[in-house]
Amino acid sequence: MAASKRTGDARSDEDLLQVERDVRARIGHRALEFDAMQAISNIYRAATAVRRRAEREVLGEAGLSWGGFTILWVLWIWGGMETSRLASECGLAKGTLTGMLTTLEAQGLVTRTRPDADRRRMLVRLTPRGTRTISRLFTRFNAFESAMCDGLSGSEQRTLAALLRRIVDTADDGRATDPAAAG
Repeated sequence: MAASKRTGDARSDEDLLQVERDVRARIGHRALEFDAMQAISNIYRAATAVRRRAEREVLGEAGLSWGGFTILWVLWIWGGMETSRLASECGLAKGTLTGMLTTLEAQGLVTRTRPDADRRRMLVRLTPRGTRTISRLFTRFNAFESAMCDGLSGSEQRTLAALLRRIVDTADDGRATDPAAAG
């Protein structure tokens, strides 16, 4: 929502609270849902901060972006699949997926093939190197995930996961109303 007065990636709780106070001071005269604004803004902040740090501390050594890692993860867990399903599972636009697959293919991590039965389809699979990469990297990634949740108890982590699933369900379901349409 608003920029912090500090520069760089690190922001303290107090910095984030100050940002929220600044926003409220600037637009608080409007009839707005500030709790919802802060919740969604903090989801974005948290996702961005975690993604940047993961790319810097864990994924960079393997030459992977967050999206590249996600593609490898999905293929590792569910096996090869068509590009349309892969894009959906990874939360990527097809055009974005195509560019990322080109990079992963050049790294020798995935292969793309067209089935003879339907040349319009494209299947993506991990290569043996891709399987070794994600298998080796995931242990470090999970340790990173654990470190990111270090300040939360197991119960708090489960509660946070459940609450975020509800927001994802709302967003995916289209239940959140378009204010322009509701007006």
